[in-house]
Amino acid sequence: MINLTPAATKAINRFIKAAETPVAGLRLFVSGGGCSGLQYGLRLEQIKGEDDFELEIGAGAKLLVDPMSRPMLEGLTVDFVDSLTQTGFKFNNPNATGACACGQSFSA
Repeated sequence: MINLTPAATKAINRFIKAAETPVAGLRLFVSGGGCSGLQYGLRLEQIKGEDDFELEIGAGAKLLVDPMSRPMLEGLTVDFVDSLTQTGFKFNNPNATGACACGQSFSA
């Protein structure tokens, strides 16, 4: 299960509503890279994959996760921070064995 804070849910819904084209949902995925080996990725997705895990996040908006990323994101908490020093998504991943200082990449 992936957990979204109210701030993250609000931000995701805002991004989906502001999209110029119809959106199936916000894809959350893991890819190689970053200073710790793996990095989080987010992108608006026009088409839902047949084998995607789908999490309803209100107002018809959906979070989509591919089957390769899902095990690495199990138990993940996603927050959205908007402050004077930082704006963006923050990830708290119980599967991570290490992370970089910015919190955008991790090792498992």
